[in-house]
Amino acid sequence: MKQKIYFVFLFSLFSFASLFAQQPEKPSAVEIYHAIQKLNFLGSVLYIAAHPDDENTRLISYMANHQKARTAYLSLTRGDGGQNLIGTELRELLGVIRTQELIEARKIDGGEQFFTRANDFGYSKIPDETLKIWDKDQVKEDMIYVIRKFKPDVIINRFDHRSPGTTHGHHTSSALLALEIFDQINDKNIFPNQLNYVSTWQPKRLFFNTSWWFYGSREKFDEADKKNLVNFETGIYYPLFGKSNQEIAALSRSRHQSQGFGSTGSRGEEIEYLELIKGTVPTDNKNIFEGIDTSWNRVKGGAAIGKILSEVEKKFDFKNPSASIPMLVSAYEMLQKTEDEHWKTIKSDELKKIIQACAGLYLEGVAAQQSITPGSLLKVKLETINRSVIPMVLKGMTFLPEGKFIIENKALQNNISETFEAELLIPQNLEYTEPYWLRKEGTVGMYRVDEQERIGLPDIIRQLKVRFEIIINNVNIPFEKEIIYKYNDPVHGEVYKPLDVVPTATTSIVDKVKIFQAQQTQPITVLVKSGKDNINGILKLDLPKNWKVNPEQIPFELSKKGAEATFTFQVTAPSQVEEIQTKSIAIIDGKVEDKEQLLISYNHIATQQVLSTASAKFIRLDLKTNGEKIAYIMGAGDEVPTYLSQMGYEVTVLKPEEITVQNLKKYQVVVVGIRAYNTVEELAFKQQLLFDFVKEGNTMIVQYNTTGKLTVKEIAPFHLKISRDRVTEEDAEVRFLAPNHKVLNFPNQITSKDFEGWVQEQGLYFPNEWDATFTPILSSNDLGEEPKNGSLLVAPYGKGHYIYTGLSFFRELPAAVPGAFRLFANMISISSKSNQP
Repeated sequence: MKQKIYFVFLFSLFSFASLFAQQPEKPSAVEIYHAIQKLNFLGSVLYIAAHPDDENTRLISYMANHQKARTAYLSLTRGDGGQNLIGTELRELLGVIRTQELIEARKIDGGEQFFTRANDFGYSKIPDETLKIWDKDQVKEDMIYVIRKFKPDVIINRFDHRSPGTTHGHHTSSALLALEIFDQINDKNIFPNQLNYVSTWQPKRLFFNTSWWFYGSREKFDEADKKNLVNFETGIYYPLFGKSNQEIAALSRSRHQSQGFGSTGSRGEEIEYLELIKGTVPTDNKNIFEGIDTSWNRVKGGAAIGKILSEVEKKFDFKNPSASIPMLVSAYEMLQKTEDEHWKTIKSDELKKIIQACAGLYLEGVAAQQSITPGSLLKVKLETINRSVIPMVLKGMTFLPEGKFIIENKALQNNISETFEAELLIPQNLEYTEPYWLRKEGTVGMYRVDEQERIGLPDIIRQLKVRFEIIINNVNIPFEKEIIYKYNDPVHGEVYKPLDVVPTATTSIVDKVKIFQAQQTQPITVLVKSGKDNINGILKLDLPKNWKVNPEQIPFELSKKGAEATFTFQVTAPSQVEEIQTKSIAIIDGKVEDKEQLLISYNHIATQQVLSTASAKFIRLDLKTNGEKIAYIMGAGDEVPTYLSQMGYEVTVLKPEEITVQNLKKYQVVVVGIRAYNTVEELAFKQQLLFDFVKEGNTMIVQYNTTGKLTVKEIAPFHLKISRDRVTEEDAEVRFLAPNHKVLNFPNQITSKDFEGWVQEQGLYFPNEWDATFTPILSSNDLGEEPKNGSLLVAPYGKGHYIYTGLSFFRELPAAVPGAFRLFANMISISSKSNQP
């Protein structure tokens, strides 16, 4: 039976990675040989930094592929506080994307991935602020647990612990914490509860991965005394793969698509430099493992295993990898008798993958559907095929976590496919599929994960698996495979998807923010989606008593799995100004379902299901608007247009090619999205049209851009220079530089109260130079810094107004910050001729 198999391995990249992310591995002989080489190196290195994209992929690739060391990256955060260049997901959802990007990057450069519970709460200027918002002890606890579990011989910091204030506070904190815990990892009195799961450990060395960047320039670095630095050539060319180390690193770094970090590979000589911070001094300054036993001799009884595996490497037949199976199985059997649980676990897993690859042993469990609810029956098709001449017996298959065992002692003949069909009952208490770190509510600085065993794990935990027990040369070898779903796509062929466990029903309030005037009644639409066939129940909104809802509940019935229906409630706000959080609830057979399903789907990562509380914010807001028609030009991606519509404006998203004189006549205001002048090349040809639009008596509002390359020569009709100035303390005092200016008084009276409740940051990349035509409106600063006056600049131009703002409206409006709505309404009305104060 022919199989069409795709494989994602060390250097394989696909244009549609999300389609292939779950497909079974099928390495080539070259890749098998590379894995065999790694069997014979028992050394490990852990790279530590703060965020996804902080890691040095050149060094990780070098350690994993040239040194053959077990290599991992510990990112303290999941990058939740960054910006998103490929979509509108922010905060936790962006963290899910960036987590998957790191996982994909490690598939390419050969490393492993870990995280702590620290939340990337946004830019921080100094480590003191970072460690005040993070729970420092919890982050240390997680770092120590990961290190005790991974047991690195060497730790490498990306950042310098001695330079606070010169880079992101998270960066410096990662280095400071690594230094602080170095001598605590081996202390049994430090976090002793961890020792129920791991043992103490002492890394031999801690390095700082320095480079010209830390010296200020390449010239200064070239002139610096580097005789005390460990250095080695990383510009390696790998003939087996046809790629340089830098080319592999560039492919890995290019997985960070949400951050716009696509990278072009280079070739030729390149040196990495490491400065010893703690531990023993290597006498060989080109070998970070100098003096550390990285052979099988470090495992009691391992010398004999090492001897066999050296023979496997020496005698490997690229034309017939299965010839290595008898010796590999023998090594596996000997390994099971060793006492070193750490290396036994690691090398057993590596050996099993290599044995399977050498045999072309195909093992797969495919579900009949892509999602399943707890308590349901799931049909699974199982396939096994031994594509080697080595005799094998399928002893049996066990479904996990149910524990159901089927089939005994089925001979697997060469190239004869054996298929089985089974039905398993999904446990009623099985967890839904979702990022485990989002299950429970955390704090601004930390995610909450109570299960010790989950700390550090990079990915969603999938519990539905099948264990194939294969007997080879009288040795029973278990192979565990996640149950997946696949189908045939007319364009892409065989497409694999993860199997998700979903609620019986999910609900979603369509408008995540709804703005009400006093005693105003508005329709609230709720979408209900079925997780299985034939459900019926009652839909409700959970509201405070002073908010009225009609009807109080709505019955619903959905006959097909995946079916969706919308229902509308009429909600009336109270007289007083207030902000509330409401939930939509489906009650089915007496069980309350209050989850909303979010699917994150991009081509470069596996599709992700996120389940969150089905909630929305209702704001009884004192907001005045003038009903202007708005054209919105999208930049890097934000949800501001949605929230402008919520304010009552008629908003049209204009594509660059739609920016014409005729089209612009329909609007009174143009709003330019975040980083548009960094990312939209076509704006270079539309800028004068937009300036002319302002001259005619209209308004142009430009939101923040970075100091990187701009697609236009002039971002404003007058001189304006963007800087890296920002105010990261969202509660920093805001001072009014022009209190009588129209933008602070019409149609809403702006006060200091309007800057309460802002989230993550006040703003970023403020201009620090501007023409005298501009009026600076606001001033604020982080603690101990000089005032920053460029967050909101207004200039008359012709009959209209041009506004540049670095205020983080793209974060504040989705967070339903009342003052952000009121101030944005005033910016929109700046050119209005009616009812001026």
